[in-house]
Amino acid sequence: MTTTETTISSEPTGHMLIAGTAVFGGGEQVRAVDPSTGRAFGPAFGYGGAAEIEQACEAADRAFAEYRTTTGEQRAALLETIADNIEALGDALLERVHAESGLPWGRVTGERARTTGQLRLFATVAREGSWAGARIDPAQPDRSPQPRADIRQRKIALGPVAVFGASNFPLAFSVAGGDTASALAAGCPVVAKAHDAHPGTSELVGRAIAAAVAACGLPEGTFSMLFGAGPELGTALVTDPRIQAVGFTGSRSAGTALMTAAAGRPRPIPVHAEMSSINPVFVLPAALAERGEQLAEQFVGSLTLGSGQFCTNPGLIIAADGPDLQTFLEASATAIGEASPTAMLTPSIARTYDDGVSALAAREEVTVLARGPETELPQACRAALLVTDADSVIGSEALQQEVFGACGLVVRCRDSAQVRAVAEALEGQLTATVHATERDHAEAAQLVPTLELRAGRILFNGWPTGVEVGHAMVHGGPFPATSDARTTSVGTLAIERFLRPVAYQDVPSALLPSAVADSNPDKIWRRVDGELGKH
Repeated sequence: MTTTETTISSEPTGHMLIAGTAVFGGGEQVRAVDPSTGRAFGPAFGYGGAAEIEQACEAADRAFAEYRTTTGEQRAALLETIADNIEALGDALLERVHAESGLPWGRVTGERARTTGQLRLFATVAREGSWAGARIDPAQPDRSPQPRADIRQRKIALGPVAVFGASNFPLAFSVAGGDTASALAAGCPVVAKAHDAHPGTSELVGRAIAAAVAACGLPEGTFSMLFGAGPELGTALVTDPRIQAVGFTGSRSAGTALMTAAAGRPRPIPVHAEMSSINPVFVLPAALAERGEQLAEQFVGSLTLGSGQFCTNPGLIIAADGPDLQTFLEASATAIGEASPTAMLTPSIARTYDDGVSALAAREEVTVLARGPETELPQACRAALLVTDADSVIGSEALQQEVFGACGLVVRCRDSAQVRAVAEALEGQLTATVHATERDHAEAAQLVPTLELRAGRILFNGWPTGVEVGHAMVHGGPFPATSDARTTSVGTLAIERFLRPVAYQDVPSALLPSAVADSNPDKIWRRVDGELGKH
């Protein structure tokens, strides 16, 4: 194992980053793969193991004592410096992302903007201070029949957080993605597991974070980044007693494995896993009659966006059968047949997609309506459009399984009542979409209460791909969409995942933390005796 001092670099070297030091792992070596050719390219990245996990977790644990006491301003400065450093990498970073992912240049530049934007958004949250959740119930010594003690509450950081980079977003859901941004904003050091699909991108971004930590004068263990075999390193990281929470985006099988490992610890910890969703779309009768062909074109565009490798691609269309649905199906089939195959992120993802489509197509109750053109492109995604009936979908786990890629299943229903029955039979989802005109509002009003119990985000007359990063966004939902439907992995509410409340009863004024001190030195919003203000 060799070590060098961490610097911001436009060229990856194959190193992990542990508490400000670049470390080359002594385990298996992997290289990035160009999805457009299937060829591997350098440098080699050495896997870490037990020794590197020990170093990273120990450093994070040491850093936590100091980092959790930082002010919102200090955390904001760190997040803004990370964003600046990522932008300073310029085209070198974008070129590496493109080479490792095959994503088009426009998507790559947009994702970088989203990544730096959410870092700066969490900087405003850290600086503004409402995340502290400060509440003060002043003492009432003369209250009858019992006096009331002075009770104050604020939220504190949980501790070091393990963050797992996602394959499908090399920047926005990876090393410096929303999980890292929200954890750092909450006062939690981060140990990130980089994804093998984009190791060079991960190292470049990791160096930008490590350099920001140093520039802001924060403890080196505030951030580390590891490479390693998924099940082995991931499980070891989640079960390390110093890790206090987990942020994960990926497959249902991997997410539930991490949940099981975390729950089996002597002291279980929360796993915030975003996993599986088929994002149902309900097309109501008047909308289908008025704009069926237009909706078909939009549906295929959303389905095939990014080779269907968004967690919000619409995988299920539900509508009442009839001539209008047939028009929609014919237009969708034509669009699918013209959809040029595109490279998927990894050979494994491409194989899993092909297997998933084949498994659906082999079912007796499913008919294949269209496939994208044949191609010689390696690890390509040929879009698929299939159709089935509502009776088959209701109660069928197989027909509700996510096929990660551009695979859409249309469900024919007898009538509006069966449309609602399908909604009631669905598993938890990230999104649920309704296409309706004003003439459909009575039917939509019956559908929405069911969708509230099934999805984290309900859309009308749009498409679920594209997740705005803001204060009101929910990117979550009931299992298996996520492991905890009470929170979100996108938007400022995500900071709540890495905080817990603490109450202070009759604590002397001199010992109170600033968030609940008498003079409100932080100048933050607080609820004092039930009244919200900057008291």
